[in-house]
Amino acid sequence: MTEKEMSFWDHLEEFRWTLIRIIIALIVLSVAGFIVIPYIFNSGILAPRSSDFITYRFFEKAGEIFPFLPDFSADAFDVDLLNINMTTQFMTYISTSFAFAVLLAIPYLIYEIWRFISPALYENEAKGVKMAFAFGGVMFVIGCLVGYFIVFPLIFRFLITFELSDAIKNTISLDSYMSNFYTLILIMGIVFELPLVCWLLSNLGLLYRSFFRKYRKHAVVGALLAAALITPSGDPFSLFVVTIPLYMLWELSALVVKKDPPEEPEEEDNLPAVFE
Repeated sequence: MTEKEMSFWDHLEEFRWTLIRIIIALIVLSVAGFIVIPYIFNSGILAPRSSDFITYRFFEKAGEIFPFLPDFSADAFDVDLLNINMTTQFMTYISTSFAFAVLLAIPYLIYEIWRFISPALYENEAKGVKMAFAFGGVMFVIGCLVGYFIVFPLIFRFLITFELSDAIKNTISLDSYMSNFYTLILIMGIVFELPLVCWLLSNLGLLYRSFFRKYRKHAVVGALLAAALITPSGDPFSLFVVTIPLYMLWELSALVVKKDPPEEPEEEDNLPAVFE
């Protein structure tokens, strides 16, 4: 903790300046987003709608080696988006620029939060919280990448190619695409915070490593069920691809939690000796 104790109003003032710096950073990065988003929108956000997307090409090459994989051939998939509202493209431009700013600002946001709370922590507490912030930020980014490169493309490709009847032609609006894009990637980013949550519970003495050994089989089933909910296609390949990272989160959580505390030996009753 700091040598100089701060009053409530000093903390409030420091918090106000923290918010001001964060807002300024978001504004600056949003302006940068307004400039670069038109150049990266097609090659980044809209990339999964084309068969040239890196994930589809990877699985297409893998399908040449493993013929049991689903068909990811390049000539079978290309989607045009439809805009039916006059303001949708402009509002998408604004919201995407802001999302771009938030994503780039995550390291700085973590730094500002750490800078605000660190003076109130002891040295050993500060070290643990610092590691938690860094670990949580990295895991969130990894989760978002898994959502972008694996979960969203598989779900999008299945839903856009699914046909209830030949008389119905699939078209997708820009609103629908962006809503699902943001939602799935955000969900995966949050799901990947599981190891951090388990670590915090472990430090509170509520969770130990034996829990993960005991319920490992249940975790496999849970990961399969979660993958089935995330990927509505139901084909074994999609289930397997999504289940693996979900189950790996369980194993990673098992590594970051504390070992079980040693059991205290039971005290023997000191009974008086009985002599015949």
